[in-house]
Amino acid sequence: MGHAVALGSGLVGRFVIERLLEADHTVTVIDLHVPEAFHSHPQVTVLEGDALAHIASLEANQIVINMLPGRIGDAVRPELLRGGHQIVDLAFTAEDPHRHQNLATAHDSVLLWDVGIAPGISNMLVKQAYDEFGTLDTVSIKVGGNPAEKDNSWSYMAPFSPSDVIEEYTRPARIKVDGVVMEVPALNERHLIEVEGYGAMEAFLTDGLRSVLDTIPCSTMKEYTVRWPGHIDKWLSEGQTMNEEDLLAAWTFDEDRPEFTWLEVIAAAGERRTRTVVHDAGMNGDGSMARTTGLVTAACAMLFIDQGPEQGCGLHPGIHPPEGLSAEAIRHIMEYMQREGVRFERL
Repeated sequence: MGHAVALGSGLVGRFVIERLLEADHTVTVIDLHVPEAFHSHPQVTVLEGDALAHIASLEANQIVINMLPGRIGDAVRPELLRGGHQIVDLAFTAEDPHRHQNLATAHDSVLLWDVGIAPGISNMLVKQAYDEFGTLDTVSIKVGGNPAEKDNSWSYMAPFSPSDVIEEYTRPARIKVDGVVMEVPALNERHLIEVEGYGAMEAFLTDGLRSVLDTIPCSTMKEYTVRWPGHIDKWLSEGQTMNEEDLLAAWTFDEDRPEFTWLEVIAAAGERRTRTVVHDAGMNGDGSMARTTGLVTAACAMLFIDQGPEQGCGLHPGIHPPEGLSAEAIRHIMEYMQREGVRFERL
């Protein structure tokens, strides 16, 4: 039995916490409002209120899982690092945690960031392609979590913080073209693609490449988010003027509505090419995005708990992206996801 501190208990956070409890670990859950079921759980300690205040009171060198929304997920990082904690970080932030490298090494802290599906598994698949082929010519990543069928409105449900979705649509996308890293407006390069089993969907540039722009030698790299046709047109005509509360209501996740998560990673070097598709349609009442994101996070957290960051993941004190994990840790994470029913297909 090990112990972890979970920051955040939303859809993904709840899923991760439940996986840790199933593995017989104990969890301290910190959030403004913690689901009622955790309050009476014998393996859970609940701390409600301001995250920074509770973090400051933690004993040093804890396993901490940062699952807070991006807008506050970065604010807690310096305090966590000063506490010498070992951090599995899911918070999707505009800020690059590598700027805290000196703070991490000074306090013998490890921070593994972007541990989701994309970024996250997408980074790991690109790293596997680089290990197999060497320097890459092109990388294309396409990912989306969507209802299984289009509707007459948004054709979308937010499986995590709507503020993070809004940032996807507004934050400039960093891409690489012919060896040059550049910023372009999000939503550029809109085009239709065929998603197996679902039909025509629309892909558009978003800022999901992040660390692989620097860590993986490749000439041209782009990442696209995938939505049903009409969703981005509605965002451009209506969504940009709506307040977040109204968007939250419009994008409310309906647990009874069939949905799916689909990730495609294509990497090429000369004549060699690999295409991997990751697919999940939810299971046992858990949504596909919570599962695919949460299983990556839970697998990383349990490697930290069971073996420690260095032995379990090959990580020394400092800030590390998903592709910095050892090849063995990457295989372990993907095998864990497949045992839990997530489909990986190399085509």
